[in-house]
Amino acid sequence: MKRTDYITWDEYFMGIALLSAQRSKDSNTQVGACIVNSENKIVSVGYNGMPTGCDDDEMPWERNGSSTLDTKYPFVCHAELNAILNSNIPSLNGATLYVTLFPCNECAKAIIQCGIKRVVYLDNKYADTDGVKASAMMFEKCGVSTDRYDITGRSLTIEL
Repeated sequence: MKRTDYITWDEYFMGIALLSAQRSKDSNTQVGACIVNSENKIVSVGYNGMPTGCDDDEMPWERNGSSTLDTKYPFVCHAELNAILNSNIPSLNGATLYVTLFPCNECAKAIIQCGIKRVVYLDNKYADTDGVKASAMMFEKCGVSTDRYDITGRSLTIEL
């Protein structure tokens, strides 16, 4: 008899995004992303972190500083952009992005430009910011659907 308590596709892909977020070295915000094609195959993952080649022990991780250059903001690559850049296929046209935090306006532009058509997000804690409002406007105008992930309350334990 077949198992019936297996996880759904949405639980699986958001779970991969949540697991990817655990690679982030950011002490305040860990974000993960998972891109899936129309056949429910994972084509890329990403998390927020410093660009390849930048020693993250030498880069700033602070949120505030005497100068913007003393903060993480001009340096960190967001999970969505990393997932797009890490893709193992030539086109993301029609793909779905699962991400733990609603994309900022800069990531929204990259999402639209590469052809992703659906964004499933876990949290939108910056919904009232102009950047996130701009993201939502661009997504709507460009035909990218956005869906808040419905938390199922299912708990999984992974022992590593």
